[in-house]
Amino acid sequence: MEILKVSHLKKSFGATQILNDISFSMEQGQALSIIGASGSGKTTLLRCLNFLEKPDSGTISVCGKKIFDDTDRTISFDKDIRTKRLHFGLVFQNFNLFPQYTALQNVTLARELMAKETGKETKAEIEAAGHELLAQMGLAERANHYPHQLSGGQQQRVAIARALALHPDILCFDEPTSALDPELTGEVLRVIRSLAEKKTTMIIVTHEMAFARDVSDQVIFMDGGVMIEQGNPHQVIDCPRKERTRQFLARYTENSSTFSR
Repeated sequence: MEILKVSHLKKSFGATQILNDISFSMEQGQALSIIGASGSGKTTLLRCLNFLEKPDSGTISVCGKKIFDDTDRTISFDKDIRTKRLHFGLVFQNFNLFPQYTALQNVTLARELMAKETGKETKAEIEAAGHELLAQMGLAERANHYPHQLSGGQQQRVAIARALALHPDILCFDEPTSALDPELTGEVLRVIRSLAEKKTTMIIVTHEMAFARDVSDQVIFMDGGVMIEQGNPHQVIDCPRKERTRQFLARYTENSSTFSR
């Protein structure tokens, strides 16, 4: 089942074009990794999908329903924007936890606010679900800790639990290990790998090439706001067809410990 379809997406800031004719699709349960140098448009693409930025043109469809179409005047970027965002969960590279709230409160806050509007869940039910998510992240004993009492890896795992709390159709990661040292990076990658094994639909912007190759169903290489190459991980990472892709990946092959299976 096709869960996401992006067609001819474009985005500019002033005279600078950040995304140029981006098109791809995903099946439910797939993991897609997006690789490329800093400034290639990867984060902007995630921000457009999560409605944190408005694309200039193109279409975005989730589960067969268009939620953005610049040519269809019946579809508004701003109308029901919170509902549109519920299709996606976003894990930021710098955690973005609320420092005044505990780990459990960070996970449950959005769901509690929604419950106040809908009345569909009780606070006890939401907290029980929050505890379950933290346990899945290996943080059952850290529920009442504040962000400053947690390591970077633990904070990122809380952020993942928070993103999962609203049951998004697609979970997005924006370089989730870039702010972590190698040991803590392993903690977070293990969690993402376990989600992939459970067939969680995910888009992962990452510089972890070996991880992208091993965990993904498909990989996109972006450069200068353009999709240079797209395919299965073996084809794109191990046997790239495009010279620009080969140039980008060359620096990883120089260090076999970084680029090992």
